[in-house]
Amino acid sequence: MLEIVVKTENWERHVRVSAEELAGLVRRIGGDGDLFLVVQRIPDLPDVFAQVWHKAGGDYTLEYRDGAADRHFQAMADGPEVVIAAMTGWARRETGWDGGLGWSLLDMGPAREVPPLDLDEDERAELEKRVREVLVGGYASRAELAELAEEFLVTKDRRPVSREQAGVLADRLWLERVAEQAVWQGETDPERLTRAFTALQEAGITARENFTCCRSCGQSEIGDEGGPNARGFVYFHTQCTDSAAAGHGLMLLYGGFDDSSETTAAIGHEVVAALEAVGLHTEWDHDPGRAITVTPLDWRRRLVG
Repeated sequence: MLEIVVKTENWERHVRVSAEELAGLVRRIGGDGDLFLVVQRIPDLPDVFAQVWHKAGGDYTLEYRDGAADRHFQAMADGPEVVIAAMTGWARRETGWDGGLGWSLLDMGPAREVPPLDLDEDERAELEKRVREVLVGGYASRAELAELAEEFLVTKDRRPVSREQAGVLADRLWLERVAEQAVWQGETDPERLTRAFTALQEAGITARENFTCCRSCGQSEIGDEGGPNARGFVYFHTQCTDSAAAGHGLMLLYGGFDDSSETTAAIGHEVVAALEAVGLHTEWDHDPGRAITVTPLDWRRRLVG
């Protein structure tokens, strides 16, 4: 699999695709509403991407950016195969991936200077603390973190952080986290959790990570997530994620879609077994009215973007 995220004009998001899948997406574009795709690395890095635009019957416009505005290049191709080769090479970080194309530098104009934040120390600390909490949770994109930073201190009469300032702050903290995770070795506990949830999903239990904002919303919406053959569910909401990221373990909510205590208890046992199968420890007294807690838990969730 390629360590990339592919985003399409029609809002599809493909994570860690194979080279064959990437090729299929490139060959597919050209129709109305599906004219381009953007490829980002995992983890996403600010202003680092490759993208291609194509309308059926015309050439392919291929671009890549490698950080600063003076590292944004464009090339034209008359068919998809050369585009596929270049984008696959870019995804694999192959030496000379950009050979064979006539690249030209795009003039993006002067970079806009972003003024520093005008916040007192308490506000700055509060803002960075909240952005870091969500960042460490590991589910937010850079864009979502920037939106959080922009809105967090807003009051009826004051908007102290501009969109550009929020983006700069989010990117700085994001890159700090990217550097931290670069030294992580092996499978992390959140990756084990995802493996367990995948197994539960395949076994007919609707399993969702970081699902909705709270228990009330989760309980009201989880039924819409399950397929016709789903026997039950397990999920954790964003407040649970915050708690896990802070080192307090992870609370899991579960149940049966028939609302019986017997089914809920059976689902609980399946959830515990799936977690233990991937090496995670749980605390649960077998009471279907009580949540399952995954603890101890080393919450190091790798960023995707």
